[in-house]
Amino acid sequence: MVNKASRPTDSLIGHDAWNIQLDKNGQLKHFLTVEGLSTELLTNILDTAESFANINEQRVKKVPLLRGKTIANLFFEASTRTRNTFELAAKRLSADVLNVNISTSATSKGETLMDTLQNLQAMQCDMFVVRHNASGAAHYIANRVAPGISVINAGDGSHAHPTQAMLDMFTIRRNKGHDFGRLRVAIVGDVLHSRVARSQIHALNILNTGNVRVIAPKTLIPAGIDDMGVEVFNNMEEGIRDADVVIMLRLQKERMQGALLPSEQEYFQMYGLTEKRLSLAKADAIVMHPGPINRGVEIESSVADGSQSVILEQVTNGISVRMAVMSMVLGRESETSEGEQA
Repeated sequence: MVNKASRPTDSLIGHDAWNIQLDKNGQLKHFLTVEGLSTELLTNILDTAESFANINEQRVKKVPLLRGKTIANLFFEASTRTRNTFELAAKRLSADVLNVNISTSATSKGETLMDTLQNLQAMQCDMFVVRHNASGAAHYIANRVAPGISVINAGDGSHAHPTQAMLDMFTIRRNKGHDFGRLRVAIVGDVLHSRVARSQIHALNILNTGNVRVIAPKTLIPAGIDDMGVEVFNNMEEGIRDADVVIMLRLQKERMQGALLPSEQEYFQMYGLTEKRLSLAKADAIVMHPGPINRGVEIESSVADGSQSVILEQVTNGISVRMAVMSMVLGRESETSEGEQA
């Protein structure tokens, strides 16, 4: 889906990239990508998230599932929604949370990533939540942490953002029901640089979505996307017609090299989601965006704030989904304890 230059390299990911995240019992020990996972496992994440959804409405928003566990947030890239919802999710599971400020940590003085990780391991951390601008960084770390420590990928380069994809699937399921097979889902915008789009496409296909569409200018369509089970459109009006779900993507200008777009104004004229364009989708279509939103570039404010928008609901759902993933990873029976019991 992404061009060769933006693919995570073997030196970062390793040859066991797609199975390192499962233990011998098929349970999650890391969550690095949705690619290669089963329909059953993704559905289990969604079902577990559903069990946590009502906690947000309770007077005491906590459960003791991860009491005594320590989770370190390692964000090498700026983040608002992802970092804060991971922190809230961990605290609502009663875990201790360590937020490592990378810009003021010893890495800014020249300490290597592995030295940083080894020091955090010495502090008895149980999980690293990692966001990094290098594709494959989370896999690199998962391949090198001590046994018993889990890694969750909070976004790596242009490669993957698995928890974002799962909170999006959860939002779709809560609004459109469990049968993904009857849905038409349109993903619009900067697909070329979007780790979110890549993970969304994998998740939608694993959940057997009826029709997955990608809408973008030719310069923002990745090579090889035809092999990913999507229908490609360069015309916004054609692509959005009769869609049940419209997912807008942020223009990732920080990852762009060269003039991929004439101007933001022209982009909005061709691919911005307006009320008029949205009227071409199903009358009950929902509008999504992973954030941050560039209003007037990707989406009209009246649409972003309108009755069909579930953008803020996505943020809320991020807490439940991240609680689900953390509890499934750290709450599983370890292979060591199983061996001892046997």
